[in-house]
Amino acid sequence: MAENNTSDVKYRSKSGRERFTRTMIYIFLTLLCVIWLIPFFYLVFQAFRGESQNMVTYVIPKQWSMNNFRILFNETNFLHWYKNTLIIALFNAVLQTVIVLSVAYALSRMRFKGRKLLMNVMLVLGMFPGFLSMIATYFLLKLVGLTSENSVPGLILVYAASSGMGYYIAKGFFDTIPRSLDEAARIDGASRSRVFFRIIMPMAKPIIIYTIMMAFIAPWGDFMYASLITFGHEEAYNVAVGLYKWLDKEHINNYFTVFCAGGLFVSVPVTVLFMALQRYYVEGVTGGAVKG
Repeated sequence: MAENNTSDVKYRSKSGRERFTRTMIYIFLTLLCVIWLIPFFYLVFQAFRGESQNMVTYVIPKQWSMNNFRILFNETNFLHWYKNTLIIALFNAVLQTVIVLSVAYALSRMRFKGRKLLMNVMLVLGMFPGFLSMIATYFLLKLVGLTSENSVPGLILVYAASSGMGYYIAKGFFDTIPRSLDEAARIDGASRSRVFFRIIMPMAKPIIIYTIMMAFIAPWGDFMYASLITFGHEEAYNVAVGLYKWLDKEHINNYFTVFCAGGLFVSVPVTVLFMALQRYYVEGVTGGAVKG
């Protein structure tokens, strides 16, 4: 009987510690979420502020209005910048997905001379920040006329050109698919391309969606390359560069709330896309997080 009482006390003590630990974790995560959401709520409040368009010290608007959105759509080039960004993001999503999945499949399934060397070289090159090559990239694009007013195809080329180096997660996912499926299809006479499109791709839906999402989101908020390649040509701006221009000393007092409205409008499509495809995104990341 004494042993049972001792076990019950230990169990209750352990359960109490576990409940306390979970409670503290939930409190910490809740505070973290609140801190992360503060900038978003500030953006929303300022976007609907109607009493003035300059930056103020308070958060809650004294007057609510849709005037900032009217100015955004009717009196600025925001919709043109938005169109540029959408074109770049869509083209990049298609091109980068095709390139990444093709490279990842080749490195996962095929064995050829120089394969390990190629993977190591791409791994080492991927450790260097992309902005180290910005000046050289700009002059190369300038030579072929893909800067300033023609910066949209130039940016598509920049984003898609080196995308094959980001094969790691897709390759890790393909490594989890049994090679016996490929071998059985090859014995039946299927070509490499038929195996890839008819067998591997239907099983790789999570990594396909993950790759599309990453390829779409990357140029959507890019500022560094876009600001360099557009080089002051306003009609060629993407939304990141265009909105940033409203924060300089010349415009911030007249466009701060309009900037917040634009930032809110830009964030909605990406947020909806991520929330709708979150399950596949997580499956793609976890499925590709294996040693290849």
